[in-house]
Amino acid sequence: MTFENYAGPSKHQAVALRVGADHAVVYRCDIIGYQDTLYVHSNRQFFRECDIYGTVDFIFGNAAVVLQSCNIYARKPMQSQKNTITAQNRKDPNQNTGISIHASRILATQDLMASKGAFQTYLGRPWKMYSRTVYMVSYIGDHVQPRGWLEWNGAFALDTLYYGEYKNFGPGSAVGQRVKWPGYRVITSPVEASRFTVGQFIYGSSWLPSTGVAFVAGLGV
Repeated sequence: MTFENYAGPSKHQAVALRVGADHAVVYRCDIIGYQDTLYVHSNRQFFRECDIYGTVDFIFGNAAVVLQSCNIYARKPMQSQKNTITAQNRKDPNQNTGISIHASRILATQDLMASKGAFQTYLGRPWKMYSRTVYMVSYIGDHVQPRGWLEWNGAFALDTLYYGEYKNFGPGSAVGQRVKWPGYRVITSPVEASRFTVGQFIYGSSWLPSTGVAFVAGLGV
């Protein structure tokens, strides 16, 4: 199944799919848009083997969500824009929400690759004060900037966000030039990384088997 918003980049915010149900599963779907493509609004969600396309903040929201074995494509934005793959909006440190991208591929569409020197792509930026996003055991292409992450507005949330990277690979995965924000970390402990797996982050082992959708409960490495 394909969810697509045809508005185009000039229309700015244009959601293709909003998900707010608890125990939501999206399996082998295409989710296609430009800015704000996929709104992972709330509750516990799991995406498996989906292709997701966008430009600005194109995976955003405040669900507890794991995207596993997905292809995440940055597209060519408008001239004045930068691509930001995620914009997570956790508002309180006690919320058990965040975006976990696990065993996936961070790619660029052909039109972006043809002009990637003219457009910057980042892994995410903090929509709200306690924004939380992790990339784990995923391929990251060379269209992603060496800094990795982008500010939302000056120093907003840089002390309070939680952005992590764990055992990613590919030409865009090097962490030597990543941002030096207090809230950013290169995760080295599998115990810490495991907090963001299907089994621990969304307790998927208790509800995903009944769906028949394949999943990896742990880190798988």
